[in-house]
Amino acid sequence: MSDNLNDLLNTPDDSAMYDTQDIQSNKIWAALSYVGILFILPLLINSGNSRYGKYHANQGFILFITDIVVSIAGAVLGLIPIVGGILSTLLSLCILVLMIIGIINAATGKAKQLPIIGGLMHVFDK
Repeated sequence: MSDNLNDLLNTPDDSAMYDTQDIQSNKIWAALSYVGILFILPLLINSGNSRYGKYHANQGFILFITDIVVSIAGAVLGLIPIVGGILSTLLSLCILVLMIIGIINAATGKAKQLPIIGGLMHVFDK
């Protein structure tokens, strides 16, 4: 079981693709991009010139969209007595865990995809 969890959390690390100065200058803004609508901050602060900021803004955007979908699903599941409430709570906790992982990655200078949803970022790269 722990091997499956490690595989899930061991996402691709693209940190070497980013300039160290860019990472150091934009850690804070990148970390904030995982807090709801604040994913837009790295794009506004540097006019979108920070590749590191864009990376985390994209990850934050995907998390934001996922949070909206999970909230809608949670509202629907909440209509089911007991089981719906438990499932809704578990989904919300998953979003919180992904948010914390993203903040930690950004604040420590890593460009790692979020587990499960991070691979969707390549849809927006084009």
